[in-house]
Formats: sequence, structure tokens, C-alpha cells
Amino acid sequence: QVQLVESGGGSVQAGGSLRLSCVVSAYTRYYMGWFRQAPGKEREGVATIYPGLGTALYTDTVKGRFTISQDNAKNTVNLQMNSLKPEDTGMYYCAAGLSFSLRPSFFSVWGQGTQVTVSS
Repeated sequence: QVQLVESGGGSVQAGGSLRLSCVVSAYTRYYMGWFRQAPGKEREGVATIYPGLGTALYTDTVKGRFTISQDNAKNTVNLQMNSLKPEDTGMYYCAAGLSFSLRPSFFSVWGQGTQVTVSS
């Protein structure tokens, strides 16, 4: 089964940027997504990418600020996060699934997560 390992989280001030990376252990035809979960809240979809085509889907709150991309040569899925806001704070997870969706229930393989903290 494919394994996912995230990196790149950290602490930044509002308006700053971070780049998250997810290393995928093997070639996969899964759809790849980034999700986040803030304390006391449900996990939510942030962005999903259609493998090969590069077509992306974003939740409304990050449109224009976040960009998901794939680097097939390095087997990574990246999330570039710009103009970060305190409400972007949470644990960010990379996941693989069989649907082009932002719904966590459609994704079956998950990484361990990387923490993002944005201070005001």
C-alpha cells in the first residue's frame, strides 16, 4: 500500500508563506489531496489534484492563496500556502483517494500530518 510522508509545516506570522510537501512511496493513480484539522473542529478538505492532468479543486477559503501541485519526478505533492491567516492554523494531512473530491471520507490513505501555526 502507498505510504505518505508530509513535511514543511511550521510557525509563521499572518501574511507569511509555507510550502508543504508530501512524499508518495510509490507510483499511484490515486487522486491526491491536502486536508487540515483545527483543534475541536472536523477535518476539512483544502485542495485536491487530478493526477496527470493537474486539474485542482480548492475549498473557497483558500482560493487565490494556496496552490497544489505534483512533481512526478520526485513523487511529491506540494501545497504552496501564501497570505496565511490565523484561521489557517491546524494539522495538515496529505491523503490519497479514488475520487476528485474535498470530502475526507473519500480518501483512504493518510500521512501522519504536519502542524501549521499562523499567529496574528
